[in-house]
Amino acid sequence: MCAIEYYTYDDYKLWEGNWELINGIPLSMAPAPMKVHQSIATKIIRQLDEQIEDCNTCEVLGEIDYKVSDDTVLRPDIALTCNETNEYHLVKAPEIIVEIISKSTAKRDEKYKFEIYEKQKVKYYIIVYPNELSAKVFKLDGKTYDIQGTFTNETYKFENTTCDININFEKIFKRFIK
Repeated sequence: MCAIEYYTYDDYKLWEGNWELINGIPLSMAPAPMKVHQSIATKIIRQLDEQIEDCNTCEVLGEIDYKVSDDTVLRPDIALTCNETNEYHLVKAPEIIVEIISKSTAKRDEKYKFEIYEKQKVKYYIIVYPNELSAKVFKLDGKTYDIQGTFTNETYKFENTTCDININFEKIFKRFIK
């Protein structure tokens, strides 16, 4: 008989290294992201942060734990959160989450995290594909995500967010176009 171990947030807090926890199952995170991944993340964080500079209720965070439940802890690449009261990790659904795809995380980001973020009512989920220099923007429409489009050189304006924001994808990807 094979037993599958089940872990909780209390276990997760004790682990060394970089992990995520989905439904009690630990998942090792990939080694440090490649330069293009980090550069894209930095550009998105900078764009969002500049736009919320005068907003005292929202903040843009990179790679922070999002404790969904006692057995699920995710670490999105970027989160725009508003009115978050916990100073150690996120406990409320962020308004926007961005995941930057790598080969080793594609299935997790496109399927498992997609379903979790949708269920948690994250208003916008953006999946960035650095190899294609594109991003898919999903907007929560009631209970499910509706794809807003695939963006490469357009600006997307977010609706129904606490702060008035947009992402100019042309500026995000411009440096990498050959």
